[in-house]
Amino acid sequence: MNFLTSRWKRVSFYLLFFLLIYVTGTSAFAQKAFTDSSLVFDPGEKFATVRIPALVMTNKGSLLAFAEGRLNGHGDWAAIDILLRRSTDGGKTWGDVITLVEHDSKNTPTSNATPIVDKDGTIHFLYQRNYDHAYYIKSTDDGNTWSEPIDITYVFETFRKDYNWKVIAPGPGHAIQLKNGRLLVPVWLCEPDKSRPGGDHRPSCIATIYSDDHGATWKRGDIVVNNGDTVQGIRVVNPSENVAIELADGRVLLNMRTESVNHERLIAYSKDGATGWTKPVFDPELYDPVCMASLIRVSGVPKGKTRILFVNPDTKNDTTVVNKNNFRKRENITAFMSYDEGETWPVKKSLFPGISGYSDLAAGKDGTIYCLYERRDSSEGVGYSKFKVVLKKFNVAWLTDGKDK
Repeated sequence: MNFLTSRWKRVSFYLLFFLLIYVTGTSAFAQKAFTDSSLVFDPGEKFATVRIPALVMTNKGSLLAFAEGRLNGHGDWAAIDILLRRSTDGGKTWGDVITLVEHDSKNTPTSNATPIVDKDGTIHFLYQRNYDHAYYIKSTDDGNTWSEPIDITYVFETFRKDYNWKVIAPGPGHAIQLKNGRLLVPVWLCEPDKSRPGGDHRPSCIATIYSDDHGATWKRGDIVVNNGDTVQGIRVVNPSENVAIELADGRVLLNMRTESVNHERLIAYSKDGATGWTKPVFDPELYDPVCMASLIRVSGVPKGKTRILFVNPDTKNDTTVVNKNNFRKRENITAFMSYDEGETWPVKKSLFPGISGYSDLAAGKDGTIYCLYERRDSSEGVGYSKFKVVLKKFNVAWLTDGKDK
């Protein structure tokens, strides 16, 4: 009896041991709902506003947050610095604000931060200067130091036979690496209407650029959609900022902003993220007030379950027109989640009900979702002045009110 008792104790111990391992391994999505917010970039006295966030989590688990510090105005053509902060504890604390790329002596805009995390740990980073040159830098030490900039405008020059652009820009927001190693960057191009003042972003078209050698060289993809194209009987107006995600079957989904009359996000698919794009269609579930949006995969336990998260301002119930380009109010930044690779979006929850706009997303291995977004209290400024950039952390349990853990 003593032998059997002793043996049963050993068996019970090992059963408990492996149960604890299993529970620990699945705790990322079984944890209780939580959410938290913290300020990352504040305009203070130096900047007229801080806008256009980008966010990635490195392979080592560091958060790299980027934003634009606009010095002499809040518009896109102000003197602009690209700012960077690092966090190694999941956004609890942040390092000093670093000027990653400084505006030049002519006060031209330096903007559109577009980071990519490589499987090998490299952080690739694209940006534009004066909307007519594009540059590439990289970090091989988790974002602590960065290489000298390389002019990659040559890849945009290859579009000229199809589109005689005057304005170019990557992103903004994080771009992606495909499973086959390809670095894929959503871009937009513009040939301004001569009847408009210089420096405008319209009319425009959308494409992608890519690198198959870890950023050493870049090539162009096909133009996905152009101003004036017809989709489902609706004229597409000024397609511009767009975001990409690789689907479970290897296809790339492109989710696009336009100024079209129906205010719905435009989507298209490609087998390689560069060529053979499907004819775009509007997604009736994703409202577009005319604003950049963010997109990321948040998959995990149980194995094989798919979750894709989309975030942008949702003012579908407010039809107020705020300018001549058919913009609606940018408020009520909202998260949507899909369980079927972006076909439907059954989960919807507001992250902040007030004045808000551009955003970018990252996801940790522990199931934490990070949303870096711009916001402002109504008493703090007008237009796009005095925006700040805030990080909101939450998990799937919070997003779904405990229905998905």
